[in-house]
Amino acid sequence: MQYDVVIVGAGQGGAYAAIQLRQQGFEGTVALVGRESEPPYERPPLSKEYMLGDKEWERLLIRPATFWADKGIELLLSTEVTSVAAEAREVTLQDGRTIGFGELIWATGGDPRPLSCPGADLQGVHAVRTRADADAILAELAGVERVAIVGGGYIGLEAAAVLRKLGKEVTLLEVLPRVLARVAGPQLSEFYEKEHRDHGVDLRTNTGVVEILGEGTVSGVRLSDDSVVLCQLVIVGIGIIPAVGPLLSAGAAGGNGVDVDQYCRTILPHVWAIGDCAAHANKFADGAVIRLESVQNANDMANCVAKAITGDPQPYGATPWFWSNQYDLKLQTVGLSTGHDQAVLRGDPATRSFSVLYLRGGKLIACDAVSMVKDYVQARKLVEEGTRIAPEDLADTSRPLKELDRL
Repeated sequence: MQYDVVIVGAGQGGAYAAIQLRQQGFEGTVALVGRESEPPYERPPLSKEYMLGDKEWERLLIRPATFWADKGIELLLSTEVTSVAAEAREVTLQDGRTIGFGELIWATGGDPRPLSCPGADLQGVHAVRTRADADAILAELAGVERVAIVGGGYIGLEAAAVLRKLGKEVTLLEVLPRVLARVAGPQLSEFYEKEHRDHGVDLRTNTGVVEILGEGTVSGVRLSDDSVVLCQLVIVGIGIIPAVGPLLSAGAAGGNGVDVDQYCRTILPHVWAIGDCAAHANKFADGAVIRLESVQNANDMANCVAKAITGDPQPYGATPWFWSNQYDLKLQTVGLSTGHDQAVLRGDPATRSFSVLYLRGGKLIACDAVSMVKDYVQARKLVEEGTRIAPEDLADTSRPLKELDRL
């Protein structure tokens, strides 16, 4: 088999790369290789609306199932690429088939990082990365009263909110001193810790997991203080491992992901990488090489590569943005707060509607807006421009952000 473009990974980034190629007039052959049996679908709702039953499976599909054939995009599902021969422009699938390519787009994302403690492979220990993961959790929930969640990032917090709404007793365990420690400042962490505790979550920070207990199936979790949390189900949300092994074996640069340039090109000829697995120099991180795990990043990198392949190369420089729905709260984030040297609270967290604005060297670099859409929208332009505004003005809720005086 031979295709003009082979896209490896049928998640958000891979699907959007195929869509963008067609929208930008690419008429060559396109193949989309996916590990799962389902056509491309959205993953963020898995830990929220899908588990709650508020969003049916068909509504998660990125495009209707018939779209791909209609657009001449061949889906090669239930398989994965095991090796890449960049000079020969070939990839090998797990069943031994070889596929030739003109251009290769690597959009594999990553695999859930597993626990390394004893008992991590017991029945009842789950990640939330795929539809199969979510379905496996839902299949067990009827017989579950108590759930332990390992990890206080967005996945863990969203799962906790859903499970409390479903009436389960939830213990959330975070090894660091606060939740969201890697992505937000203390003010936001404190707010969400209080929210979850107010909703009945037994939330414990500075707490590690040393063993999953059970005979065949989970019965509890032994903690770093030697106490035991009884549970019948464990959800692990401690990050991902970028799925880039075949690319690195083929000679691509990288480690924590695969390194790409400003056009999302790897150092291998005719090989690109996008989405969660692509490590790139990001201007919103002060030029540091990072990976961004977000739908926004996957879509924007896909668009960048599609433009380059169709003869309109434009460097990637999209503004990072994220969101998280927990209980009746909507968190919207723009920019990257990593490395901030000042955080300004705008509004009162007790009202459950406020923002935290992050500065570095006097420049506004990020905003976390909790049920505060106007702040989020207006902060976006200020973050993009690296605006300087006095902290006391940023904290003044009587004036819209867009009307504040620049320094």
